[in-house]
Amino acid sequence: MAESAHGDEAPHILVVPYPAQGHMLPLLDLAHLLSLRGGGIAITVAVTSGNLPLLAPLLSKSPSIQPLSLPFSHPSLPPGLENTKDLPPSYFRALMLALSSLHGPLLSWARAHPRPISAIVSDIFVGWTQPLAAELGVPRLVFSPSGVLGTAASHSLFVRMPRRPPRPNDDDDDDDYPVAFPSLPNSPVYPWRKLSWLFRTYVEGDPASEFVRRNFLWNLEGYGFVVNSFEGLERAYLERPLEDLATKRVWAVGPVAPTAQGGERGGAPTVSPAEAGAWLDGFPEGSVVYVCFGSQAALAPPQAAAVAAALERSGAAFVWAVRGGTAVPEGFEETVKWRGKVIRGWAPQVEILGHAAVGWFLTHCGWNSVLEAAAAGVAMLTWPMSADQHVNARLLVEEARVAVPACDGGGAVPEPEELARIVAEAVSGERGRTVRERAKELGTKAAEAVREGGSSYRHLEGLIHELYKLKSCTSAKR
Repeated sequence: MAESAHGDEAPHILVVPYPAQGHMLPLLDLAHLLSLRGGGIAITVAVTSGNLPLLAPLLSKSPSIQPLSLPFSHPSLPPGLENTKDLPPSYFRALMLALSSLHGPLLSWARAHPRPISAIVSDIFVGWTQPLAAELGVPRLVFSPSGVLGTAASHSLFVRMPRRPPRPNDDDDDDDYPVAFPSLPNSPVYPWRKLSWLFRTYVEGDPASEFVRRNFLWNLEGYGFVVNSFEGLERAYLERPLEDLATKRVWAVGPVAPTAQGGERGGAPTVSPAEAGAWLDGFPEGSVVYVCFGSQAALAPPQAAAVAAALERSGAAFVWAVRGGTAVPEGFEETVKWRGKVIRGWAPQVEILGHAAVGWFLTHCGWNSVLEAAAAGVAMLTWPMSADQHVNARLLVEEARVAVPACDGGGAVPEPEELARIVAEAVSGERGRTVRERAKELGTKAAEAVREGGSSYRHLEGLIHELYKLKSCTSAKR
């Protein structure tokens, strides 16, 4: 899309991520795509000083993207805490609130910048950028690292505020009280314990809770949503207006290219893609199970022991990417060394999933992992733990039918024999073969979506066109 086609200077977009692995990386990938395809769109990515190094791979590939480093500290947070890496979910709320202190510095920067910004593209967890956009007289587009269904469900909760009946104790992790979403396609019903932790822990009148709710309501005041998804996976949720998003434009532009950040997406991998690939080369197509539970969840010792026992008893070949804090049972690696590989620290997940030997992914169902598996045509064994993961798991198992349930819940400890049976049947059984075939078909749809003329390609072109149109409108008002 050339600037001359619009007869005007290209837009200047302010991008504001939320500093969590699963949120920040896909938004940076989107920024990279906009810089490649946007015909000269200028992009400024605002981050706190401690997160500036995370932009280095992006900046090296995208000269039209500039960083804006903002000093940051807040009395509610420990000194130096600027990212959720290795933190429990309880810090998400505190960091969401603390980051709103950047409103003033960003407003001052934008008003002083020689090239006025024409739109803000910001993460779903930084809703405070909506009033910032209003003060600057520019539109805000909300980027969601979740799917369309997950995005609609989370916003519906904070609009409708369904409540469960009082219980004798306060532990809602075992509460199966049903919460219906009648306005969503297929009218899903989820038990209370599977709803977003941010919603379940809402306390009326508590300043942090009220800020979180206000964050989601601000999102609904935005110009539209940009979602890392594609029609082949969520067609039903793109074709029909969604509850509480019905008046909003939704651009499904995924899977945003996971290679945009190169091999440093989560830090230097402890095993190189070449080393992982060489090990996988020794196994037949589709015979290896990749095991990873994301960048936030560390398995408790009983959970790690159960996973290790299940992998050992299943007889399946596997690669297990182990996050810090997860204790692999002593002697396990030696016992299974001929068919199992344990990677401690950051693993080259995209390259592993893309290897022909990998047919299954035992996953927590975080949306980035879901899309990376979908793009690779890999079937999934689901173990949702928190956030939107239960919504994602239901989509994969019941609707897309590219997954098989393996376990359920962040505190659940699977029965090793049962998990071993599920893994073995997935790799070798008839049902597993059928699910794998559907996963391969989904992988083909994902590839077609991002090719020229595909649905996500067209959505991205439409988004870029809209950014140019919005630039013209805001320029005329100034």
